[in-house]
Amino acid sequence: MSESCNPASLGYLIADLSRLYGRVFDRRAAHLGLTRVQWRALKRIHQNEGLTQAALADVMDMEPIAVGRVVDRLQKAGFVERRNDPNDRRCWRLHLSPQSNELMDRIEDVATGLREDSLAEVAPDELQTTLQVLSQIRETLSQLDRASRGESSLRKS
Repeated sequence: MSESCNPASLGYLIADLSRLYGRVFDRRAAHLGLTRVQWRALKRIHQNEGLTQAALADVMDMEPIAVGRVVDRLQKAGFVERRNDPNDRRCWRLHLSPQSNELMDRIEDVATGLREDSLAEVAPDELQTTLQVLSQIRETLSQLDRASRGESSLRKS
């Protein structure tokens, strides 16, 4: 059994894929002048306009203060707008500015090209199976995460 097919290496393989995917993406997106954290933040805001900085920090698995600095830079560059929450004066809602639309299109072009290039030698049925397995692993890990925080239990006593 090769090292990459050994179930014990799953975590390392996923970490390597993430690192390499990010590294190649960074090189292909360097001309856009964004850091990886900035483009991840823009993508998350794009996917969920109006989310709070706290929610953005949660989905990015970052500390709120660090996300605040990222949003500060994106706002200063004119890509993100902070808007007051109508129900909570202490809360800011994040929205993409109109000028970020072209940038988001360019980021999507880079992402699409990388996705197509990285999957070029993977058969469609193999990709479908891989995505199903990874989705199941993600769901199981989410359940384990919730259980470890006392939210629910995956195992029955």
